[in-house]
Amino acid sequence: MNHRATENAEDYDLVELSQASLNQINLSAVADYFARYDLAFARESEAERERLMRATDLLGDQGRPTVGGLLMFGISPERTLPQAGIQFAHFQGTQPGADLIDKRFFGSSLPDQVQNALAGLKANLQSPSRIEGARRIERAGYPDPVFRELLVNACVHRNYSITGSQIRVLLFADRCEFVSPGRLPNTVTVEKLAVGTSFARNPLLVRLMENLGYMDRLGRGLPMVVQAANRLGLGVDFDDSGDAFRVVLRLP
Repeated sequence: MNHRATENAEDYDLVELSQASLNQINLSAVADYFARYDLAFARESEAERERLMRATDLLGDQGRPTVGGLLMFGISPERTLPQAGIQFAHFQGTQPGADLIDKRFFGSSLPDQVQNALAGLKANLQSPSRIEGARRIERAGYPDPVFRELLVNACVHRNYSITGSQIRVLLFADRCEFVSPGRLPNTVTVEKLAVGTSFARNPLLVRLMENLGYMDRLGRGLPMVVQAANRLGLGVDFDDSGDAFRVVLRLP
């Protein structure tokens, strides 16, 4: 499972939360995770279950959830970490001041955030089409993996030590913006991202989401998004200015 413990203060997802407790962890979801490695977590003793969760960094030395453990397997992590979650807004038109068509909040664990935000985004996206005579001709659009990758990227790589804001997904008539609090690390540039440079601000989240099949650490995700946009003759913009990292996906 390639787990490790670390004392690196820069790895905020490995910080043990003094205000959290084990009863905030969904043990059924943890059991499903360990079942992938043929470990019968649910049948183990309480002491052995706690040992396994400490060994995988879901719990810290005091037996309390880590930031990453709560984000990945918490029942309602946003209650303890109000910066967690995804704010979604669908605007009528191309400007943030336009009327709202839909507005939602997606909380719960990171896998649930990704799945529910993807479903909400798809429900608001119009199928690209054109009218020829009396016929409606459907045009090619983005496949689901493009939106899924951008949601996973935002959830896994945001700076969770920034407590004043959540991830935002903003849908306009001509584009979709994915805004993740925190700028890129100093060694990473937007030019490098487009060609496959990977980084891990939150190594525990990356490890767990990779083990659950949501991502890999080979840096192939964002290049896939760029290639999909290029095939449609559209563009993707990466903006690392201000206090957030923003991906702007042009829509058909």
